[in-house]
Amino acid sequence: MNSGYVQVFCGNGDGKSSAAIGKGILSAIDGKDVILVQFMKEKNENETKFFQRLEPEIKLFRFEKNDISFNELSEESKKEEITNIRNGLNYAKKALSIGECDVLILDEVLGLVDEGIIECNDLIPILEARTEEVTVILTGIVMPEELKDYVDVVSEIEALVQK
Repeated sequence: MNSGYVQVFCGNGDGKSSAAIGKGILSAIDGKDVILVQFMKEKNENETKFFQRLEPEIKLFRFEKNDISFNELSEESKKEEITNIRNGLNYAKKALSIGECDVLILDEVLGLVDEGIIECNDLIPILEARTEEVTVILTGIVMPEELKDYVDVVSEIEALVQK
């Protein structure tokens, strides 16, 4: 059986989530179970419907409830969303702990660190819950230095030209 790994897609370019989802689709083609947990993404009904058609091989989860950006929320709503985000992180750790998936994609999870919503220390137990056979993919703009010992591959996506 192939050994899993931890990969980060980061950088200022577009396509980090697309690259992670592409890896997930290729894994599903190989018969692997994929869980995608999205953070800090706007709700998109078309995307949700598309991923529902890919079940049970690829399952999409969003734990945040608000439709507007985190920074636009009231302080009370931010506290509620942080609880929802932490529920998403707890679910990810549980999915790894019980062997629910072969590939776990935590889309925009590094953005939570950038925004100060969570700390790297919140991600480390998730990465430590991974068995050698499981692949975990993280996306976000900045790859935190504190995670480098837990990551096998970092793919930086850079915008060379922006119009």
